[in-house]
Amino acid sequence: MRFGFVKAATIAAATVLATIPAVSYAQEKVSYLFPAPDFLPAFTPFQVARVKGYYEDAGLDVSWAIGKGGADVAKQVAVGNSDLGGGIGDTPIIIRPNGLDVKAVAVLGGKALTQLVIRNDSGATDVAGLKGLDIGVMAFQDTTYYNLLAALASAGMTKDDANIQAVGPAGMVQLMISGDLDAISGTPDWAAAIEGAGIDLTIVPINDLFPAMAQAIIASDEMIEERPEVVRSFVQATLQGMRDVMEDPEGSSKLLADNIPQFEGKAAMLEDIMKRYTELVYATPDMAKLGMIDPERMTAVADFYLENGIVNETLATEDYYDNQFAAPTE
Repeated sequence: MRFGFVKAATIAAATVLATIPAVSYAQEKVSYLFPAPDFLPAFTPFQVARVKGYYEDAGLDVSWAIGKGGADVAKQVAVGNSDLGGGIGDTPIIIRPNGLDVKAVAVLGGKALTQLVIRNDSGATDVAGLKGLDIGVMAFQDTTYYNLLAALASAGMTKDDANIQAVGPAGMVQLMISGDLDAISGTPDWAAAIEGAGIDLTIVPINDLFPAMAQAIIASDEMIEERPEVVRSFVQATLQGMRDVMEDPEGSSKLLADNIPQFEGKAAMLEDIMKRYTELVYATPDMAKLGMIDPERMTAVADFYLENGIVNETLATEDYYDNQFAAPTE
């Protein structure tokens, strides 16, 4: 009988002790708002981090939602409806002067998100060749349009030198395949889809023409001040997911194909897109600075936007970003 009592007491004590870590290390709740459906290939760093449990390992319990574009996400983050969100590195330049106090706390890559994607049968091989041609952008209040203006300016042209059309996300691919567009200002996954339909393309990185920016993680000033460790944990977990995509596209693509229904059977396609993003967007000269915003790039974008009437005023460059969260941890 005494042995049974001791055994029972031991089990009870072990049960109590086993519950202590769960209480002591409860995960911090944080919400993240994507600017578009989260299964798009552009968001594979987040998906890899989710599947591998990097957010949980960082002590975070993340709730995910989908917004209505980068500007909407930034507004929701600014007013506190979401703790963090996705946009472009230039998003704060556009919305912060309107009293929406958000900053970029990390960028997903050291280059521009967009490229000029040109049909070979258009006869154009570079920016200058786009004069008089039909060019697609997502919308006229979108980074794809702003970056196109910068690319045209690099060749001494303006928006009046081409027939620029706002065609939405579906039109960017469909109208290029049908031949109704000669070129788009688009992302690597769109180029992959167009080439997959048998269309021969010339791809001109806008990064070679103008220091445009990649995707960014956006946080409000209040979030940065009140929950800095949560911001850092989220940023570092996401950057680890991006490193995995860059260093092991084959393994990362298989991981997502095995775990995300929308990617089932598409590992080869994903691997190709991941390699494109790594070369055209993610690549960073100094990998120790992966995720950190380049102040000179931010300033150049702000100055161009002001000169071209995209914004009516600019702020001090340091008001647009905060690099403390992407900086390497000790």
